[in-house]
Amino acid sequence: WKDVYLLRPDPQVIWPAQMDMAGYPKLNAKYNRIGGGGKWEIIRPFSDSWTISWRSLKFEIKPMGFKHTGLFPEQAVNWAKMIDILTTASKTRKEPIKVLNLFAYTGGATVACTSAGAVVTHVDSAKNMVEVAKRNMALSKLDDRPVRYIVDDCKKFVQREIRRGNKYDAVIMDPPSYGRGPTGEMWKIEENLFELVSLCKEILSDEPLFFLINSYTTGLQPTVIGNILQRALGAQEESISTYEVCLPTDENINLPCGCSGLVKF
Repeated sequence: WKDVYLLRPDPQVIWPAQMDMAGYPKLNAKYNRIGGGGKWEIIRPFSDSWTISWRSLKFEIKPMGFKHTGLFPEQAVNWAKMIDILTTASKTRKEPIKVLNLFAYTGGATVACTSAGAVVTHVDSAKNMVEVAKRNMALSKLDDRPVRYIVDDCKKFVQREIRRGNKYDAVIMDPPSYGRGPTGEMWKIEENLFELVSLCKEILSDEPLFFLINSYTTGLQPTVIGNILQRALGAQEESISTYEVCLPTDENINLPCGCSGLVKF
């Protein structure tokens, strides 16, 4: 990250590295797994948090528990796709484009969509992550834009939006494999994802732009995401693109990080 070097284990890297990464001279910290969790081992001191850039946008990076750093850089491919769709659509649409970002974490997609002129509703069950999203908006000088921040269980929020009759032109979701809402609501992706996508169909506007699902659940293949989008939304197969999200490496191979499915209506 910028001039900070972090060593983190990845369950999908089952091939040997070409170099001794633990002995890398610029290494600042190493994440060590301990039981069901882990902790950072500081090797060379560095700031508690710092800022990185992507295009004109800026984000806060901060090593956290479970080896997170507050941003998933491989999502830049999705940010670019959404910005392109929103920028093109805004040229012909008279009303502001409304985007719903579920499981929105620290707001990478929120910042990207807002930068393209969209009005975003940002929903996450973790209040501290929503606060980071607000800081990312400010870092990108977008904190004067219309973003609605909601700390809530995503399913319950969507159900309320259905009852209210609120509609969105685009929906983004990045659901965890397993999690709990702010009041203990349980989420299991294999049991709950299809139902949530089906509910979201009811809050799409009459002329929706896109629906994006991203997943980091190991073993959940892009085809599964595509099948859910096709079945739950009734989307045409030719309108769906599914793909792995990856990071390039200095070893000239791609690191698989997760998968995405995108419907362009």
